[in-house]
Amino acid sequence: MKRNARAHAPAPAFPGAASLSLPVPARADPAPPQPRRVFVIGDSISMHYSPWLEKFLAPSFEYDRKRGDAGGNLDVPQGANGGDSRSVLSYLRFRHGHAPIKPGFLLLNCGLHDIKRHPVTMTIGVGLSDYAANLREMLKTAAAMRQRVVWVRTTPVLDENHNSRKVGFLRFAADVAACNRCADGIMRAAGVPVVDLHTFSDSFGPEAFADHVHYINSVREKQAAFIAGAIKAIAECRCPDA
Repeated sequence: MKRNARAHAPAPAFPGAASLSLPVPARADPAPPQPRRVFVIGDSISMHYSPWLEKFLAPSFEYDRKRGDAGGNLDVPQGANGGDSRSVLSYLRFRHGHAPIKPGFLLLNCGLHDIKRHPVTMTIGVGLSDYAANLREMLKTAAAMRQRVVWVRTTPVLDENHNSRKVGFLRFAADVAACNRCADGIMRAAGVPVVDLHTFSDSFGPEAFADHVHYINSVREKQAAFIAGAIKAIAECRCPDA
């Protein structure tokens, strides 16, 4: 007996299934990406570039920084002015214990207040070994708050420009260099990315200074653009040490 060559279609799984039209669920729009966070702790240099940095990072990053009234004399750090490494470490420990900074990128710098020298005794504000110990403790405290630290190298000092102005203390380029070398080694060992604001700022020459250590507005804006570009690149990098 010949087999029927025509294949039989499988029976519907349940009566009426062959004619049932099921609605296709609408594809949900993807949720908008959540903005990343950047929190800044730094000296008055960071205060000056801060408005531009916030602008250049928007809308991809939520921006915040150490805040408060910095007073009229930026050589005496308070409020938004982070001050030396002891002060920055103290602030981080306070935030960790009382009001933790939301996880995100922590843009950190200190150095210019550490290297202040007494004009007579030449005693330095914070010695290099203490500076190094403070930086290591900062990294531990930041990690406890789930921060991704980005270190900013300390900006230049021109000895004659600074010390001829009689601001009540001395600063020297050699101390800035030692400070940066120290921080570079610590950050490299910890896998922390470093933004070389020192070399970038130095490229503008003596005309970039508004006073003994601070910068004119046009340079502040360029510093902010440079840092914003670095943060965006670090945020997109998938390297384990970035």
